[in-house]
Amino acid sequence: MKRVEDRRWRPAKADLEAARRKTVKDVIGPGLDVLFVGINPGLYTAAIGHHFGRPGNRFWPALNASGLLRSKLTPYDSRRLLKSNIGITNIVRRATAAASELTIPELRRGAKRLTRLVARYKPEQVAFLGLGLYRDAFDRPAAQVGLQRERLGESLLWVFPNPSGLNAHFQVPDYARMFRRLKARRPKAGSLR
Repeated sequence: MKRVEDRRWRPAKADLEAARRKTVKDVIGPGLDVLFVGINPGLYTAAIGHHFGRPGNRFWPALNASGLLRSKLTPYDSRRLLKSNIGITNIVRRATAAASELTIPELRRGAKRLTRLVARYKPEQVAFLGLGLYRDAFDRPAAQVGLQRERLGESLLWVFPNPSGLNAHFQVPDYARMFRRLKARRPKAGSLR
């Protein structure tokens, strides 16, 4: 019998197909410094049950190199992100083989759900991992990568490129540098938002 928590286990084709439409639990709590927002879980991620779980995804190596974490983590350690005051969620909860399977109405519904999550948990910063994701979900066709002028609730709003291994334009050092900008923008203790 396979064990999803066994870091050596790799999902077979049947496991990936069985993961279709599964969800991955949010890693979230009140007052986070940063809430990362992905598009939706891929089949590999859903099969293992951990965010950004596919080998080749640049999220974890970049986060480990960014200085935002207390200690190095892997997808299997994702619950430990909360110790570094970081969380992860997705705009759309269901898993798909490709983000292109998602519809604009589905992304917009996800944006409304995310807005409610942000209002409830009040992270200092929200960081979208996908420019197209943000543009489509929030109807901001002219949005660019970086810190946005608008906020999401009271949270600073960032947009970064998707860290998928399919995005050849950005490598781990590029993402680590972008993520360091989040650390530099964290409000100092006792300061006003």
